[in-house]
Amino acid sequence: MIIGVPLENKPGENRVALTPGNVKVWTDKGVKVLIQANAGKNAGHLDDEYTGAGAEIVDSREDIFKQADIVLQVQSFGANDVNGEDDLALLREGQVIAGLMDPLASAEVARTLADKKVTGFAMELVPRISRAQSMDVLSSMATLSGYKAVLMGASASPRIMPMLMTAAGTLQPARAFIMGAGVAGLQACATAKRLGAVVEAYDVRPAAREQIVSVGAKPIEFPELETESAEGKGGYAKQQSDEFIKRQQELMTEVLAEQDLVITTAAVPGAKSPILVTEDMVKAMKPGSVIVDLAAERGGNCALTKLGETVTAYDVTIIGPENVPSTIPMHASQMIGKNMEILLGHVIDDNNEIHLDFEDEIIHETVIAHDGTVTHARMRDMLGMEPLAKPEPAATENNEGEAS
Repeated sequence: MIIGVPLENKPGENRVALTPGNVKVWTDKGVKVLIQANAGKNAGHLDDEYTGAGAEIVDSREDIFKQADIVLQVQSFGANDVNGEDDLALLREGQVIAGLMDPLASAEVARTLADKKVTGFAMELVPRISRAQSMDVLSSMATLSGYKAVLMGASASPRIMPMLMTAAGTLQPARAFIMGAGVAGLQACATAKRLGAVVEAYDVRPAAREQIVSVGAKPIEFPELETESAEGKGGYAKQQSDEFIKRQQELMTEVLAEQDLVITTAAVPGAKSPILVTEDMVKAMKPGSVIVDLAAERGGNCALTKLGETVTAYDVTIIGPENVPSTIPMHASQMIGKNMEILLGHVIDDNNEIHLDFEDEIIHETVIAHDGTVTHARMRDMLGMEPLAKPEPAATENNEGEAS
């Protein structure tokens, strides 16, 4: 059994799929681990650390793909829309690939891997069930994004976050408003609170109220918009109607006019982000206020967001960050490395051989292609493919010894 970790080749990607600590867990079990030279450098892990953990350093990317039974990447095919296809020629039949693949926005990746007869694990599809929490890459990365968004906003703001009583007078605390109370939003609430801001938050899901309060923020409520159908599969907010969003925007304008820092986090997997902050709403905000749009990669929650840029409109600074977790590569790699380490435990059996149990919900929901077939039901539907036939139940014998 050989696990391979190539150097991330998407521009700006500083994370690595396994840290030396994760490597040691598997080398201690007799699994061979290959790390491409300098794969962990940008995350603070030098090659010597990997060799100390029992890994072998390989100079050539081609050798990683040639030798490895399982290849782990942070941004794999689909997610790496810049040069991810460069690795397609390196794949071989029977190989296992695991990483972020953005499958709900790039379903064709499932067909591509199936055509190569490669098994693909799309880490975004790890089911949100209790025993899979330790493999939930999206939650891991959202935690860091929520934290960093507050720091980005605070840095761009012309005022400080906490209240200070000084000889030169009292400085009033900043007001921070978080739109969307998922993992990123809750972490943003907690971080802004720790910095001393007065924090409020809003989410379309009624169940989010208690979570907002638990991190020290005040929930903003619009009773007329409450709906039990606001939550979709896996605990994500689901896409709302145009009428719902329009009314939400009207009610939100007054709230935004009072804020110094606004962080938007509303994203629907595989779909364009809803516009929560219109141009008119930006016009109504205070001069010097800041918006950090964590949904920028999906089009943005603010109508004026530009991905990868910081723009100023109507005296409001609007930040559209790209790949926020990569800006905290050491801890991002620690978290994603643990996610990968645990996933490997569901793929590699006690004899250090690949064993995929498709009766296991984790395997069933995360694998998008296997043995030449697109195995994931949602991927097949998105690709216009017929559903896979369910296996016939095994024959049993009746009391007369006849098969039934």
